[in-house]
Amino acid sequence: MNTVDAKRVLETALICAQQPVPVRELRVLFNDALGSDTLKLLLQELQQDWAQRGVELVQVATGWRFQSRPEMREYLDRLHPEKPPRYTRATMETLAIIAYRQPVTRGDIEDIRGVTVNSMIIKQLEDRGWVEVIGHRETVGRPALFATTRQFLDDMGLQSLDQLPVLDDPTGNANVLEAMTAAAQGVIEPELEPILEAVPEPEPELEVVVVEPVVEQQPQFASAIVESVPPPLVDDFFNDTETDLRGDHMDTDTPGGVQGNT
Repeated sequence: MNTVDAKRVLETALICAQQPVPVRELRVLFNDALGSDTLKLLLQELQQDWAQRGVELVQVATGWRFQSRPEMREYLDRLHPEKPPRYTRATMETLAIIAYRQPVTRGDIEDIRGVTVNSMIIKQLEDRGWVEVIGHRETVGRPALFATTRQFLDDMGLQSLDQLPVLDDPTGNANVLEAMTAAAQGVIEPELEPILEAVPEPEPELEVVVVEPVVEQQPQFASAIVESVPPPLVDDFFNDTETDLRGDHMDTDTPGGVQGNT
């Protein structure tokens, strides 16, 4: 089989596939007559063939796929207008912390954000297929360790976690949140006054003494990524109410820190 015919076979298989296809499965198309290195060269050539089109061939964590280019979304949305999902700032902050600090426990996330993590946030990320439990920390209570999934990488258009925006980059923090919400085809909820009061989860009565704000003892991306994104149109998804670890009262979670009533 010549190169032209081989690329046509690959092109057809990838266009018809509903999920990314790894190279080892693409080899089946040719009865293993073509090696992995040869297939990768053909895929790269195929990428160039589609370089000037509205659809592109990309490699993500689980394989290769065709997808529409980001600049085409505005037009495609006119065909199938849908109300995008809304994610609270707390949800996207939590996702960013897990992505950059994984594996982490719920307690680790609370230490960085400075507020108790509502279980609805973790459940939403698990239901979305972005977060999973990969084990338990060998300490008191053996808390679950959370990490991102390969589905998360696919939705972000990444091959590995190494391709996440660099936090040292002055624009990196903004890119993190924008990339995550764009991949989810949703928007970040702007700061809103509480509309409904949520009942907090029962927590053991513990005396928590914080000498310095916990957020200042950790990398600053959790707050910076929120403050750097302009608020979009207001459309409630849900309001996330969390318990302030520095007091005995309830606060509505706000970007990058804790807002309390004095």
